[in-house]
Amino acid sequence: MSWLTEELVRLGHDVTLFASGDSLTTARLVPACRKSLRLDKCIDHLAHHITLLQQVLDQKDDFDFIHFHIDYLHYPLSRREQLAHATTLHGRLDLPDLVPLYRSFSDMPVISISDAQRAPLPWVNWQGTVYHGMPEDALRPRTDPGKYLAFLGRTSPEKGLLEAIEIAKKVDMPLKIAAKVDKADLEYFNECIKPALNHPLIEFVGEIGFGEKNEFLGNAAALLFPIDWPEPFGIVLIEAMACGLPIVAYPFGSVPELIEDGVTGFVVTNIDEAARAIRQLDTIDRATCRQSFEQRFTAKRMAQDYLAIYDRILKREPASLTLSDGDYSWMKLVSPSSTT
Repeated sequence: MSWLTEELVRLGHDVTLFASGDSLTTARLVPACRKSLRLDKCIDHLAHHITLLQQVLDQKDDFDFIHFHIDYLHYPLSRREQLAHATTLHGRLDLPDLVPLYRSFSDMPVISISDAQRAPLPWVNWQGTVYHGMPEDALRPRTDPGKYLAFLGRTSPEKGLLEAIEIAKKVDMPLKIAAKVDKADLEYFNECIKPALNHPLIEFVGEIGFGEKNEFLGNAAALLFPIDWPEPFGIVLIEAMACGLPIVAYPFGSVPELIEDGVTGFVVTNIDEAARAIRQLDTIDRATCRQSFEQRFTAKRMAQDYLAIYDRILKREPASLTLSDGDYSWMKLVSPSSTT
């Protein structure tokens, strides 16, 4: 969301960001809480979101368009206020509780972050798919990559860290693990992950900041992404491509959309296939991985795709199919206006 905000400002739009008070932005910031809810050990996150919604409603007449990133919390208000708006959904949508909700709010204009994400709710008012994007210079390729495999993500079961460890052992290559252990995953980490770390090939680095990702990913031989859940969009995949890093991933969720099998990595189904893929890493051109990032996953492309959706909704034009195809030729840019 930060990269989208900054790119919209860079393109000349008047942007107001409703977020935490410690947010770093060139947009006009309206703080709904003192600092990031992830860092602030508050008890009730919902209270801060309700405060944010009231702030938005108080200023709604100042905006041409409102772009929500808070799931469905605002739907009743947006419907009653008849706001010009859209919501990007960032989570998984294959949960039973969401079916009656989206039956009731099937008119709400929503945006998916992958085509796979929207599959469980085909009747929803989809306005397009917009892949995440990053600034082109946020991460850069390294000219002399190392010989280790990389895992970057959470330690929850669905992220496949145990599979990654087995893959590394299968091919006898070092595995460096940059992962955070959430409180909800602590028991699983202690019981299942921690014993598996006791191996000479395995190095647990712990959680790393964005500034450390270039070295961690850029110096690796490949990223392992053996997930076991319908990942809506794996941001680490485009971080890897930005570093020119090939990816070996399991075929769930958005993976087949984001990885070009045999071009930017390999899409595999089990440990043995992953091992065979790693032995073929020399067939993947790291410059091509970087080129795929530049064509499909930049912040500029993301912002332009969103601007096209804003413009279409404001003009009440019908929704299109997926927008994030790296082809700008169809795109009609809108003039700078007030956006949030």
